[in-house]
Amino acid sequence: MAVNEEQLASAEARMQALRHAGHVRAARYDPAADRIIISLNTGLDLMFPPGLAEGLAGGDANALSVIEISPSGLGLHWPALDADLYVPGLLQGQFGSRHWMAAELGGQGGRTRSAAKTAAAQANGRKGGRPRKSVSA
Repeated sequence: MAVNEEQLASAEARMQALRHAGHVRAARYDPAADRIIISLNTGLDLMFPPGLAEGLAGGDANALSVIEISPSGLGLHWPALDADLYVPGLLQGQFGSRHWMAAELGGQGGRTRSAAKTAAAQANGRKGGRPRKSVSA
């Protein structure tokens, strides 16, 4: 797909607007605190545990310590983990793709305990528990 001059100029203008809101000057992993630390040109430092971000959970200190900053300063890449994060998304609280974020939120909801959920589980147990799935041939 060929890109014309107008499309290129439009894309560059969008990138500059995003850079104005904040772009990465430095990024590092602090193993003592188990935090990724991102320093923006605005003076803001963003810190978060690797487990919050898609692709970083389970990475060892060596893999998390090597962080590449994109030329625009809007992206971060961990080569050893083949993981990428988009900085404007991080600033909006998006630590991964929509699919990954939905799965994370769904998992948290499933682990939630409440009086109503406990009562429903107990009532279900008195009835013999969850019905078995039927096996179709």
